[in-house]
Amino acid sequence: MTETLKVTLVRSMIGRPEKHRRVLRGMGLTKLNKTVELKDLPEIRGMINVVSHLVKTEETIHEAK
Repeated sequence: MTETLKVTLVRSMIGRPEKHRRVLRGMGLTKLNKTVELKDLPEIRGMINVVSHLVKTEETIHEAK
Protein backbone atom coordinates (compact mmCIF):
# COMPACT_ATOMS: atom_id res chain seq x y z
CA MET A 1 0.00 0.00 0.00
CA THR A 2 1.20 3.44 -0.87
CA GLU A 3 -0.02 6.46 1.02
CA THR A 4 -0.21 9.76 -0.83
CA LEU A 5 -1.45 13.22 -0.05
CA LYS A 6 -3.59 15.32 -2.36
CA VAL A 7 -2.60 18.94 -1.82
CA THR A 8 -4.65 21.78 -3.33
CA LEU A 9 -3.70 25.47 -3.34
CA VAL A 10 -6.82 27.29 -2.10
CA ARG A 11 -5.39 30.70 -1.15
CA SER A 12 -3.24 32.96 -3.32
CA MET A 13 0.48 33.33 -2.69
CA ILE A 14 0.32 37.05 -3.52
CA GLY A 15 1.71 39.07 -0.62
CA ARG A 16 3.17 36.00 1.11
CA PRO A 17 6.81 35.74 2.22
CA GLU A 18 9.29 34.41 -0.33
CA LYS A 19 9.87 31.31 1.84
CA HIS A 20 6.19 30.33 1.48
CA ARG A 21 6.33 30.88 -2.28
CA ARG A 22 9.40 28.65 -2.59
CA VAL A 23 7.73 25.90 -0.56
CA LEU A 24 4.62 26.01 -2.76
CA ARG A 25 6.68 25.91 -5.96
CA GLY A 26 8.71 23.04 -4.53
CA MET A 27 5.51 21.05 -4.11
CA GLY A 28 4.47 21.88 -7.68
CA LEU A 29 1.69 24.30 -6.74
CA THR A 30 1.85 27.28 -9.10
CA LYS A 31 -1.77 28.23 -9.74
CA LEU A 32 -4.85 28.62 -7.58
CA ASN A 33 -6.97 25.44 -7.24
CA LYS A 34 -4.20 23.26 -8.67
CA THR A 35 -3.99 19.81 -7.06
CA VAL A 36 -0.90 17.61 -6.85
CA GLU A 37 -0.39 14.13 -5.40
CA LEU A 38 2.70 13.76 -3.25
CA LYS A 39 4.14 10.83 -1.31
CA ASP A 40 3.38 10.88 2.41
CA LEU A 41 6.88 11.64 3.72
CA PRO A 42 8.01 13.61 6.78
CA GLU A 43 9.64 16.19 4.48
CA ILE A 44 6.38 16.77 2.61
CA ARG A 45 4.44 16.96 5.89
CA GLY A 46 6.87 19.67 7.06
CA MET A 47 6.36 21.64 3.85
CA ILE A 48 2.58 21.40 4.27
CA ASN A 49 2.90 22.54 7.89
CA VAL A 50 4.69 25.74 6.75
CA VAL A 51 1.90 26.70 4.31
CA SER A 52 -1.07 24.98 5.96
CA HIS A 53 -3.07 28.23 5.87
CA LEU A 54 -2.82 28.29 2.05
CA VAL A 55 -3.52 24.66 1.14
CA LYS A 56 -6.11 21.94 1.62
CA THR A 57 -4.86 18.37 2.12
CA GLU A 58 -6.51 14.98 1.72
CA GLU A 59 -5.00 11.59 2.52
CA THR A 60 -5.39 8.77 0.02
CA ILE A 61 -4.29 5.14 0.06
CA HIS A 62 -3.49 3.25 -3.13
CA GLU A 63 -3.55 -0.56 -3.25
CA ALA A 64 -0.47 -2.27 -4.66
CA LYS A 65 -1.11 -4.26 -7.85
